[in-house]
Amino acid sequence: MPFAANFPVMLRTTDGIRLEGAHTPGASDIGIVLAHGFTGSWRCADTRRITHVFSRFGGVVSFDFRGHGRSGGETTVGDLEVLDVEAAVRHARVIGYRKVAVVGFSMGAAIAVRHAALHGGVDAVVAVSGPARWYYRGTKPMRQVHWAIERPIGRMAARVVKRTRIARGQWDPVPMPPHEAAALISPTPLLVVHGDADTFFPLDHAHQLHSAAREPKELWVEPGYGHAESAARPDLVRRIGKWIVSNLS
Repeated sequence: MPFAANFPVMLRTTDGIRLEGAHTPGASDIGIVLAHGFTGSWRCADTRRITHVFSRFGGVVSFDFRGHGRSGGETTVGDLEVLDVEAAVRHARVIGYRKVAVVGFSMGAAIAVRHAALHGGVDAVVAVSGPARWYYRGTKPMRQVHWAIERPIGRMAARVVKRTRIARGQWDPVPMPPHEAAALISPTPLLVVHGDADTFFPLDHAHQLHSAAREPKELWVEPGYGHAESAARPDLVRRIGKWIVSNLS
């Protein structure tokens, strides 16, 4: 089955970064902003597949975070990216979506939660496979991620192999961690989705996010689900779409 048609979008953040993206129209007045994971892109097959499923529930604005793909700037791996989500949410409002949900995967999940806490202006948040806290190194994949972020050779490899340009240096100051942000987004509904087979972040991250949040909130622990976009089956994406519609209708 072919993917749903999408139309090019160029966004600009309040700090002047140009972001490449796409708008996939839907059949309702609900807009879904799709925030990809670290080294991802709206152009990736997994993201396009997810966009196609979501478009049955609302229009989708997908984009490349700063430092990713054809977007400008360098990634700060979860800090300034809240401005990228804000630009996408603003665009969704401008083109006519009455209600807007943000769905983030992995790094995008952390950013979606932080954006809702710091900027507001959204009607629902879904955090899929997201971290609850920074600097987690308890799994081999996350140790590899930190190597890519912190070492010059790792940043070079990310640039060449993944087209991801990573800002040098440490956070100063350290941004609010996702679990603290989760406590601030009520009354915006929050859905936390996490797999019990996630090789990046164990389930305690999902429980920490959910426990920190105030109502309304839900936690879905998905048996056999791995990590983020690549493991998200169409049936799970459809269930998330239905959750969004039920909370925004």
